[in-house]
Amino acid sequence: MITINHLIKNFGEKRAVDIEKYHIKQGDMLGLVGNNGAGKTTLFRLMLDLLKADEGEVFINGVNVCQSEDWKSHTGAFIDDGFLIDYLTPEEYFYFIGKMYGLTKEEVDERLKPFERFMNGEVIGQKKFIRNYSAGNKQKIGIISAMLHYPQLLILDEPFNFLDPSSQAIIKHLLKRYNEEHKATVIISSHNLNHTVDVCSRIALLEHGVIIRDIENVNNSAEIELEEYFNIAVEDYKE
Repeated sequence: MITINHLIKNFGEKRAVDIEKYHIKQGDMLGLVGNNGAGKTTLFRLMLDLLKADEGEVFINGVNVCQSEDWKSHTGAFIDDGFLIDYLTPEEYFYFIGKMYGLTKEEVDERLKPFERFMNGEVIGQKKFIRNYSAGNKQKIGIISAMLHYPQLLILDEPFNFLDPSSQAIIKHLLKRYNEEHKATVIISSHNLNHTVDVCSRIALLEHGVIIRDIENVNNSAEIELEEYFNIAVEDYKE
């Protein structure tokens, strides 16, 4: 599904991403974890051709993301609220996204139904622009819009941010079910280890832009290894 070759991105003297070789299979549920500045968001932006790499390549289904846009039709992503068109209402935005992928309003309405509990009566029918919504509801709008066209690759940066505990529980269930039903590749980043371990069957641990561990997570088996790593990292910082 995704192949990364000798990918390097520098910001001045700081190397933000340095990945020699990495492969993500179709159907993987991958969690990207690491401390602030580890390179998670930068890696996502490189994968989505939102940043130009200094060296290396990213391929999605054999397509170099820098040389073709063919991969975009089966990719959905939400990185931050900069992805939103905030002078639209959520309904207008969902219909706009749907139209981009050839969906009718009726099809969009049908695809919104599984998200009703997630929206909790606070998103649809409020008669206000996206810019006037809370950070949590903007997050919900972004996640839903990324999933509307049933992408085979879904990328979400910190999807649990700004969400209340009930919404976090619901989106974990929705993401797992989406991965299973659509056999889609789902990649999320999160500072919340518990949520990541609950959702993802594979964990990539980043440190200074390098994937230092690739962990198979069976029945939350990665939890101890991750907790040990982050506790050690904290102790090293204290010293």
